[in-house]
Amino acid sequence: MADVSVENNARNNQSGAFARFGTAVGLANLGDGIAVVAWAWIASLLTRDPLWIAILPAALRVPWVLFALPSGILADRMDRKRLIVFCDLIRTLAYGMAGGAMMLSLPLAEPVIDGIGRSTLYWSLLSLGFLIGCAEVARDNAAQSMLPKIVPSEKLERANGLLGSIETVGNSMAGPALGAFIVAIFVPLPFLAIAIALLFAALLTASLKGDFKPSEKKTQDWRDELMEGFRFVVSHPMLRVLVLITGFWNFFAEMSVIALVLHVQENMNAGATTYGLILAVGAFGGVVGGVSVAPLMKLFPTGVLAKWMNLASAPMFLLIAFAPGPITVSVAMFFFYLSGIVWNTLSISYRQRVVSDEIRGRVNSVYRLFAWGMMPLGLVVSGAIVSIAEGPLARETALKMPFLTAATGIFILAAASWRPLGQGFK
Repeated sequence: MADVSVENNARNNQSGAFARFGTAVGLANLGDGIAVVAWAWIASLLTRDPLWIAILPAALRVPWVLFALPSGILADRMDRKRLIVFCDLIRTLAYGMAGGAMMLSLPLAEPVIDGIGRSTLYWSLLSLGFLIGCAEVARDNAAQSMLPKIVPSEKLERANGLLGSIETVGNSMAGPALGAFIVAIFVPLPFLAIAIALLFAALLTASLKGDFKPSEKKTQDWRDELMEGFRFVVSHPMLRVLVLITGFWNFFAEMSVIALVLHVQENMNAGATTYGLILAVGAFGGVVGGVSVAPLMKLFPTGVLAKWMNLASAPMFLLIAFAPGPITVSVAMFFFYLSGIVWNTLSISYRQRVVSDEIRGRVNSVYRLFAWGMMPLGLVVSGAIVSIAEGPLARETALKMPFLTAATGIFILAAASWRPLGQGFK
């Protein structure tokens, strides 16, 4: 009876720890979801220049290019709980400062057509965004490495599935909708709300009991550790294909998501609430995609499913460009997110099967470097396309060009990878 009692207590402790960890993840991703709307929308209140609008949210993505690989090593050498708490507190402070800067700058003048208005505010937000992005990179790598210390090995799949659902709801459903609602009430409010969410996330993570230091002391030179992950990806034919597809898919996706702000505002005369609801409908498509993977795999071979999910976003980009109104855009975003989640699940599952545990973290960091590193490039290129197209084309047409470019790019990407995907997933 004593052994049963000890076992039950251990199980309850694990459940409680995972509940706190999952809640912290949910709060952090709720903040990230609010930020999806807040950064781009606030940028559009300072300038109507698409390039400068794109640069502001891109500041949060650039650190994934610069620090993705070093942050993976950092997570393997430090107490991961302390690293997460430190990063969340840094982000809390930065978002609080961003909200304060916005409050001091009110009321905002009409946004300028070219260049940037309120340059001091813009550059302050840009600097804070970069700092927030740096902390996010380190936090996410540490959190991914920390989970096996919270739940037993046999429950990792279930735990990762629950965390994936929590992240999707916060980052892509509740967060954007809430962000659109509160930015319409009071412009600085999204940044202040994110700061509060991250503060509670830090407190919940700090409350976890246990030893969250890496199991082994790394004695290998850090440069050799990085190169080992690179060599594995480069030498594996299918992983090379998957990382290239993921990177370029993210490039075209970010190009379209940032273009959606001005497309909704100017071409459809819609406001922040409509924009947030469009993103929420799209995220719901992602949730549907997540629960549809297993049934779809029973109906179709994995290679066939991967090829068509990779291609599916191209017609959705075309539909967004020529949509008569927000409802059609919402439908397109629903299927865009659905196909993206199915593709991502197939890609991640394959990678987990072929990569050994001892180098999985470094291989994942190589993936993050390219997959996330292409995102800021997509944001900036989207703005540049609109700026260039405005010369010979009407602004309404120029605002559609990122969607047309993304659709063309996805068609080319799908055609180039059609045969390798069919063979590699066999």
